[in-house]
Amino acid sequence: MGGDIVKRSVMIAGHRTSVSLEAPFWEALRALAASEGRSVQALIGAIDAARGDSNLSSAIRVHVLAAFRTQASP
Repeated sequence: MGGDIVKRSVMIAGHRTSVSLEAPFWEALRALAASEGRSVQALIGAIDAARGDSNLSSAIRVHVLAAFRTQASP
């Protein structure tokens, strides 16, 4: 299923940070960002701004899951 962890560097609110996600989550994040007409970095920035105290990688996974659940709902 391609569960290898991929670490990427992103710029959020003017500072660089690294995010580690499984490859399928990176693919889903790219698809979600494209469907919203924005960059992956912009989407990660929005997730970061709304995440509260949770870990950024976890917040991204939850956001992707929620978005795909919403899209799958009849």
